[in-house]
Amino acid sequence: MPVTLQLSVPYLVFLGDVPSKVYAKTALGLAQWAPELCVAQHRFPNCEIDTGLPDMSIAEAAQAGVKSLLIGSAPVGGAIQDNWIPSLLEAIAAGMDIVSGLHTQLNDYPELRDAALKHNVRLIDVRVPPENLPIGNGEKRTGKRLLAVGTDCAVGKKYTTLAIAKALKARGVDCDFRGTGQTGIMITGSGIPIDSVVCDFTAGAAETLSPDNDPEHWDIIEGQGSLFTPAYAGVSLGLLHGSQPDAIVVCHDPVREHIVGCPNHPIPSLQTCIETNLMLARLTNPAVQCVGVSVNTSAVAPESREALLQQIAQETGLPCVDPIIDGVDAIIERLLVADGPASPNKESLQGIPA
Repeated sequence: MPVTLQLSVPYLVFLGDVPSKVYAKTALGLAQWAPELCVAQHRFPNCEIDTGLPDMSIAEAAQAGVKSLLIGSAPVGGAIQDNWIPSLLEAIAAGMDIVSGLHTQLNDYPELRDAALKHNVRLIDVRVPPENLPIGNGEKRTGKRLLAVGTDCAVGKKYTTLAIAKALKARGVDCDFRGTGQTGIMITGSGIPIDSVVCDFTAGAAETLSPDNDPEHWDIIEGQGSLFTPAYAGVSLGLLHGSQPDAIVVCHDPVREHIVGCPNHPIPSLQTCIETNLMLARLTNPAVQCVGVSVNTSAVAPESREALLQQIAQETGLPCVDPIIDGVDAIIERLLVADGPASPNKESLQGIPA
C-alpha cells in the first residue's frame, strides 16, 4: 500500500552558512508554523540568519532527543555544499535521519549513503514521492476537504492553507494540514510532493494524501501551481480532481500582470479563475463551493489596500482577506456555516454548467 512520506520528529533545523533569508525560507517557515517540531537550529559561526530557535551543536541536539536533521537552507543550484558534509555525517553518526528538499538527492552522495547504511538511519528527499501510488478513481470519500487554488503559481497557497488549518484548530475543529510541497511536508511531518508524481498518478496521490475520515473532519490541502499556467496546469488539475474538495479558496496577486515565466499569458480575472476551478472540480465533487479569496497585498499601497479588498469582495460575493494582515476568520466563518460551505454569489456563476 502506498503511504505518504513520514518524517521523524523533532527536528534540528540546519542553516549552515546560509547568507540570506531568501535562501532560508524552509527554515524560517518551520520556525513560524511548526515550532513545536523544532528543538533547535544549527548554524556555522559566520551565519547571521536566525530563525529564533535555540542554537545547538549536533551533539547537544542528539542529547535533546532530536530525530532528524532537516536542511533548512537552499543555496543557488539546489545542491548540498561540500562544507556541509562533515555536519551531516556527524548527525548520521548520532542517529539522526537527514531530511532534504533540495534538487540534488542525498543518496547521490556516496559518503552520506554509506554512513546512513552503517548507522541505520534514513536519507529522506522530500521531493521524491512514495512508491506504488494508485491512479485516481474518483470515488466519494468521507470527511471534508478544502483546497487552495490560484490565479498563478506562487500567490500564497501554502500560507493561506496553513493559516486556515491553524485558525480551525484554534476553534476546536478537527482538521489536518495536508502538505503537497517540500516545505509543507516538512512543516506537517508528512505528505506527498505532488509536483514530483508522474502525471498519471497525480489524482491518485491526492486521494492517498486525503483518505476517508470522520464526517466532520476537515483536510486543508496545500495547492500547487495553477490551472492557468502552461507549465504546471496538469499538476493543478490532477490535485483538484484527487482532492475532491468541498471548498476552494482562490489565492491572488493583484499587481501581477502575466503568468510567471509566461509573458504572453495574462493573469485571469478572479471571476474566470473561480468559475473554471468550480467547473472542473465538479467532476469529483458536484457540491464544491468557493468560500473566499486570499489576496497578497504586499505590493499594494497601504492606503489602497482596504478599498481593493472591498472591491474584490463586492465583485465576487466572497470574503476577501490578506491572511498575513487580516487573518482568515472571514473565510472560516463562510466555511463553517451550519449546513456546510455557503454558496458564492450565484450571479457570478451564471452560464457555468452544474
